[in-house]
Amino acid sequence: MELFSGLLSSLGLSGAAGLNAYIPLLVVGLLSRFGVMDLAAPFDLLANPWVLLAVAVIGALDFVGDKIPGVDHVLHVAGGVLNTAAGAVLFASQTGVADLPPALSMALGLIVAGGVHGARTAVRPVATATTGGLGNPVVSTAEDAMSLLVSLFAVFIPILAVIVLVALVVVAYRLWSRVRGRRRAI
Repeated sequence: MELFSGLLSSLGLSGAAGLNAYIPLLVVGLLSRFGVMDLAAPFDLLANPWVLLAVAVIGALDFVGDKIPGVDHVLHVAGGVLNTAAGAVLFASQTGVADLPPALSMALGLIVAGGVHGARTAVRPVATATTGGLGNPVVSTAEDAMSLLVSLFAVFIPILAVIVLVALVVVAYRLWSRVRGRRRAI
């Protein structure tokens, strides 16, 4: 059962990283720092105060920049690498999946975070186009809140984190399909 729970937790954390790379890294680092969860080496480095400070500062810059149309696009392009890398690290960091080879853990984290980030990147232009960029701060804040929620669920109620991620992907796909269908009709 620990393997299953660890796998769900890993899926949830890597999916949350697809929405925002810094929030799940901070959640895991802080929870480890305060003894709520254990991270195996080398992932225990996430609990280092200097690493936490660096992630928090970069995360704050990302938080502000993602609310600005144009800047958010640049951050999403960079996020294609950063978010997937964070997802890979978070997936592999969970001790409950220690039975999986590290390369497989990293690959699964890349796929999950990359998939969620890809869905986010496909949907964001819809919000920008339909609201003239005015909806971007709202959408970005919702993404950040969802990343925090999924991160906490992934640690404390892993099955719920996966359910929320699946629902997000389904909603993103439906939105993208609807917009794509309208473009074809024009």
